[in-house]
Parts: sequence; C-alpha cells; structure tokens
Amino acid sequence: MRHHCLWTATPRKVHYKTLHMTSPLTALKKWLKRMFTHREEAVKNTNEPMFLIVGLGNIGAEYADTRHNMGFKVVDKLAADAGASWEDRRYGFVTTIRVKNQQLLLLKPSTYMNLSGNAVRYWMKEKKIDISQLLVISDDLALPFGTLRMKPSGSEGGHNGLRHITQILGTQKYARLRFGIGNDFARGAQVDFVLGGFTPEEQEKMDERLATAADFVRSFALEGMQRAMNKYNGK
Repeated sequence: MRHHCLWTATPRKVHYKTLHMTSPLTALKKWLKRMFTHREEAVKNTNEPMFLIVGLGNIGAEYADTRHNMGFKVVDKLAADAGASWEDRRYGFVTTIRVKNQQLLLLKPSTYMNLSGNAVRYWMKEKKIDISQLLVISDDLALPFGTLRMKPSGSEGGHNGLRHITQILGTQKYARLRFGIGNDFARGAQVDFVLGGFTPEEQEKMDERLATAADFVRSFALEGMQRAMNKYNGK
C-alpha cells in the first residue's frame, strides 16, 4: 500500500515539502494590521471637518407640507438624494451624508421653530463644528416662491427660527440660505399663510426648486460660499 506523506526521510536529514501555507503567527500579524488600520481610518473620519446644514421647520404631521417647513424640505431632499435615513437624536433628527470629499451633518431641529438655536448650539459643540461650516436654511416671505438667496450674514427678517439662532450664537455672522415662499396674503393673515399649504402652481414647481436648492447646498460645501452664491443666487 502506498502512503502519502508530507515529508520524506533520508539517512541524514528530513526534507519538508513546501505547502505554501501562511503560518498562524503571520496570519495573526496581518489581521492585527488590518484591524488597527481600520480603527485609525475610523478615528480619522470621525475627526474630519464637517458642515452642519440646518433645515428650519416645525415637527409634526400637521406642519409637514406648510410653507414654514421649507428648510425641512430642502434637507429631506439632500438626505433622499444620498439614500440616507434620519435618526431621532437629542434636539432633532440628524443624518450624515457625504458629498464627494465633504461630510455634511443634516439637522432638523425638534425644538419647534422658536427654539431652533438650542439644537444648533448642541450639534455644533457635539461635533466641534466651526461657525464658518454652518448653513441654516429657512423660508422667506420677502422672496417670490422658489427664489433662492444665500448670504454670509445678515438680519433675521422677522424669522423666529433665525432670531433664536442669532440670540444663542451671539452673532449674525453665519451663512443662511433663504427659500422664497412669497407674500400673497391679506393684511393680518401672515401666520395663516406661512402655516398654510402650497398652491397647485407652487406644487408643480416644487420638485425642480428643491433639486436646485440641494445643488446650492452641495456647491456651498464643495466650492465655497462665494462661488455658490455666484452660481445660484436669485435662481
């Protein structure tokens, strides 16, 4: 009977056949190297500069399709384009998306409009985000429906969400993107207007306007505020 051995004996020494197998020690070293490399990359990604993109609005199904929730609608569009899911976290709903080499933390404050600054302050501190990396998206009565305008600073224009953010941050010097909702309402009917729904004509334009607003935000993160304003302001 013929036996198959892994080695053959000679009178003087033993020759082991080459099995081309990785030794347990070598395999362990490779595994540890991969583990620590992945850990270092994870830490690096955690410490990457990040933009905070805040969409202003009011939580609750009754407000979902109102003019005052345009900020929510824009960040919802950004999240949907990236296939991201929202998480219910402290002071708001958040999700992180990547736009090429930039990381964007999207935030929908759950504090209601008048206390939006609390959510902004918390997430800026939590993620160590500089105010230069902050962009707040709001509705604007002074602009025709769908008109977009970004500014590096400025007044709050009577917007309670912006007013509270300015109060909490102690400065007006933060970027804001305004989404026009028009002002076609009778005297004294402003609250009903901003908390009301959209006309059929506005609904027809909505998808295109939200897509342009999302492009505006991505341009802000990738190209900087000035180039983004040059490309999209007034469009």
